[in-house]
Amino acid sequence: MPRATPRSTLVRYTLYQIPEWVLVLGAAILLYRRGMLPGWAGALLVASCMAKDAALYPLLRTAYETDTSSAIERLIGLRGVAVEPLAPGGYVRVRGELWRSEATAVDPAIRRGHPVTVHAVRGTTLLVRPAPPRTAR
Repeated sequence: MPRATPRSTLVRYTLYQIPEWVLVLGAAILLYRRGMLPGWAGALLVASCMAKDAALYPLLRTAYETDTSSAIERLIGLRGVAVEPLAPGGYVRVRGELWRSEATAVDPAIRRGHPVTVHAVRGTTLLVRPAPPRTAR
């Protein structure tokens, strides 16, 4: 699964911020020319806008990464919990979201509240197996 390089993600993020910077710069120049904003305040306004975007980049970086897999395919390998008995179909909660699922183990009955692991997807249905017990570290 190809992932974006950190440099290309930063470039993509920066390019999406440029229209905002142009608008803020334009507003600052307009207010300065009309005498409604001192020059230092206009420069501070533009700089604070850029600083805000720099501070938000670590939080928003993953939204700008390119990923060829769909959102449901990224659930493969994650653990969840059966919210109803899976015999063989039902619902599981993975990452706080409710998903239609189907048990694919030899004994497909999975009790409510039992941990499961997503091992494949079919359309929008998660194919799950009983999760192995977690080992203490």
